[in-house]
Amino acid sequence: MSDPLSVKIAKILPASATAVGLTACSDRLSKIPGVRKATLTRSGFTGAAGSSLVLNDGETTRVILGLGPSATASPVSLRTAAAVFARSVSAHRKVAFEFPSESDLPGLDLTDGVRAVAEGLILGSYSFDTYKPKAGEKPRTDSATIAVGDEVTSARVAAQRGIATATAVWFARDLVNEPGGTLTPTVFADRAAAKAEEAGLTTEIMTEKEIIAQGLGGLIAVNLGSEEPPRFLKLTYEPATELTEALPGELATVALVGKGITFDSGGLSLKPAESMMEMKCDMAGAAAVIATMTALPRLEVAVRVVAFTPMTDNMTGGKAQRPGDVYTARNGTTVEVLNTDAEGRLVLADALVLASEEEPAAIIDLATLTGACMVALGNKIAGLMGNDGDFSDKVAQAAANAGERVWQLPLPQDYRKSLESPVADLKNIGGGRMGGALTAGLFLQEFVQKGIPWVHLDIAGPAFLDAPDGEYPKGGTGFGVRTLLCLLETWNDSTPD
Repeated sequence: MSDPLSVKIAKILPASATAVGLTACSDRLSKIPGVRKATLTRSGFTGAAGSSLVLNDGETTRVILGLGPSATASPVSLRTAAAVFARSVSAHRKVAFEFPSESDLPGLDLTDGVRAVAEGLILGSYSFDTYKPKAGEKPRTDSATIAVGDEVTSARVAAQRGIATATAVWFARDLVNEPGGTLTPTVFADRAAAKAEEAGLTTEIMTEKEIIAQGLGGLIAVNLGSEEPPRFLKLTYEPATELTEALPGELATVALVGKGITFDSGGLSLKPAESMMEMKCDMAGAAAVIATMTALPRLEVAVRVVAFTPMTDNMTGGKAQRPGDVYTARNGTTVEVLNTDAEGRLVLADALVLASEEEPAAIIDLATLTGACMVALGNKIAGLMGNDGDFSDKVAQAAANAGERVWQLPLPQDYRKSLESPVADLKNIGGGRMGGALTAGLFLQEFVQKGIPWVHLDIAGPAFLDAPDGEYPKGGTGFGVRTLLCLLETWNDSTPD
């Protein structure tokens, strides 16, 4: 795996850049230096957000990048523009991006904008070449410069934060793109722990014996059909004393939970072959959580964060759990498993119990949980469910600020009846095909201690894409990392009531 490109800040565009990105608002197409509006009109370029036009009319390639109307141009549209630019000039070793002037976008905050551009440049240049040895022989961008005018010092600080965020997203993408036969639960846990320790986090890996001793019945139940032993990774971030004004013992804790199914065959409720092709991505929730944790020290987040990521594959071995089997979760709840392909909620349930035992200020879980959520929202929007309206709103706002799309879905309590089992406390699926994302959320809610604000993000759609889209590549996207980091960086401004 290659490292992210180097992002630098300069006052003016460097002469060494062979490709330059220039932004354009749809209502200001006549204001692009050196580019006639007639040229844009003939090409069909309108300046719409996410659009681009490549001009190869000299020694330097120019890419015109649409931001949409100037009144609505924002860090979100700048991030997308920078990513589109990076992807379109990937064969140029040194590139540059001209940051829009204050006169072009008078309402834009420089630090927010520069951070977004730095993120976009790195995110747009991503590729997963581990199994393409010849890819290293091709020319590729190794450095990008953002020209900001006189505000060089503040722009450098902002760019470093963007670099930290985007680098974490790269790590999440690399994990998701790794084949399930290579990224086994053991490899996943070891690789994540090594990265976390390098970042300065405290790590704890539970082996199969320890998982059994801790009563994590859901994780063991899912793992029964596998040749690979399960793992459970716990990561802890303690902010430096100078970052927080809290007295000893008063520092709030936020718990993150991520689903880590390294490959999902469906178990005995076997998936069709076509549905199985991308199931290496079923650990994208855990990847996002782990990657988020690795960025916290570099971003100097001022809240304590603990992450819980159960890891196993879901296979069809001779000891696999059968539809109708009953297991006992860590909190003593018995669960009748009627569909072994609804396994993610089983491993998450145990993790949510462990997270609740930390008595955190809030819990957020991320999971590629249901196809039903994709049916409802498509593959670009994650579903958001929660037990606390204020906290749900704050997570949704963090997602909007980070440029990741979520949509709030309900947890209707009358749907809870569909999870009632005649032989156990709960069954793992609701009745019929309708409302599957909601009943999955209701199932998870049963394992969150009452009184703790909790949000569930179903990222089944945007976690893995068939084609590039804005700052997202084909394959693993790292969705959720930016939302979590945005929330945690501003935690003291967004603490649940």
